[in-house]
Amino acid sequence: MQLQFWGAARTVTGSMHLVHVGGRRLLLDCGLFQGPRKIAFERNRVLPFDPRSIDAVILSHAHIDHSGNLASLVKGGFRGPIYTSAATQDLCRPMLLDSAHIQESDVKYVNRRREAKRQRPFEPLYTSDDVEATLSLMQSVPFGQPFSPIPGVEARLIFAGHIIGAASVILDLSEPGLGLHAPEVRRRLVFSGDIGRTGMPIVPDPEVPDGAEVLIMESTYGDRRHEGTGEAKEALRRIVADKIHDGGKLLIPAFAVGRTQELLFRLNQLIEGGELPRLPVFVDSPLAINVTEVLRRHPECYDAEMARALAEDRDGDPIGFPGLRFTQTTEESKSLNFMDGPMVIIAASGMCEGGRILHHLKNHLGQSSTTVLFVGFQAQETLGRKILDGVDPVLVFGEPYGVRAEITKITGYSAHADHDELIAWADGVHARGTLQRTFLVHGEEDVAFKLAGDLKARGMRSVEVPARGQVFDL
Repeated sequence: MQLQFWGAARTVTGSMHLVHVGGRRLLLDCGLFQGPRKIAFERNRVLPFDPRSIDAVILSHAHIDHSGNLASLVKGGFRGPIYTSAATQDLCRPMLLDSAHIQESDVKYVNRRREAKRQRPFEPLYTSDDVEATLSLMQSVPFGQPFSPIPGVEARLIFAGHIIGAASVILDLSEPGLGLHAPEVRRRLVFSGDIGRTGMPIVPDPEVPDGAEVLIMESTYGDRRHEGTGEAKEALRRIVADKIHDGGKLLIPAFAVGRTQELLFRLNQLIEGGELPRLPVFVDSPLAINVTEVLRRHPECYDAEMARALAEDRDGDPIGFPGLRFTQTTEESKSLNFMDGPMVIIAASGMCEGGRILHHLKNHLGQSSTTVLFVGFQAQETLGRKILDGVDPVLVFGEPYGVRAEITKITGYSAHADHDELIAWADGVHARGTLQRTFLVHGEEDVAFKLAGDLKARGMRSVEVPARGQVFDL
């Protein structure tokens, strides 16, 4: 038995971990790496293994940094099953098709400029046809129900919180021992996926697995504490109220899955509760619109607060309110740039690496009446991180734009557990008394090492931060 780390190792994005059991190969996630353009271009296009050598995939959730390179895997020859939850399977259709569309559109845009300079054109990473082939391989499994993705592995999905359909993965591994009479080797491996926060609306709190010997655990916010949900709601109210007062535009780069729906949930509470007056709120993302519809189809993934809101909301829609509009077409999106404020525009992508938010930033970063509000994690070298860090000017579509807009953030809307919540979740696993090795992934290097030190100080042994490509015997 071996475990090899190929993505989200000493970085946040591109989740991809390979489990070797009994001569078979099981891949946990296959996400897009988001970071420096040249590195991302090469890493996403050239997989570190032959896709045909992978027997099966288990997908923890639908976010693109976990699912976004599945189509490249299939394009390269993978034909095995992809197991995931029903909600994640439904989310992957609009998300992966949107990813293909964005890549095709962005490449087309860039190639017009490259053609003018007589440079060789780029090809998209994958197309919608590759996505359709990927979707045909997906198989949904209910939370808590055992299944066998490959011989020698029995798996179960448990709720991870984070976003609708997100799962932690429990794997019971077995293979024959070495030698004629050697006993069978057994290990329980748990992959946390992305651990959500406790007490958040819409999705259940993350479950703690019932024991593990080997743990792969995310560490995104392993060095900081988030605002409370009450503080985040008040911060959102104040920022929106300021825009109403000064008549400007509030741009919110937000992930289409999870963050957008949570923002709508809170704005619904503020507006229908009378804490904010009615104002135009635009969700400028066809993907977010589709995702919101998927959310409505999966009440089995709701928490108690969402179920209560469904019963008590004034219009029976806890993520809909007067003034909310969804913009489907490109023409509708472009028209927002010529409308006067005040208004709120929520658009993907959350890290400003693609999608319609780029066009709004291009048109409004130079205006002091604009506020850009970040509500999610910004990976190193992404445009969102550069804007948040105060880089001026920044490159949008390869052209420099000065930053005159107000830049701010709210940490309380993060879908990731913070330092204390990660510690509490890990303590729950450790308390079972079986844990032998822990690998921290999905975190920037210094953050992961800090969390590793904190976990060791609490009595957890063998806490490691693997490097990309590193192999460990289990």
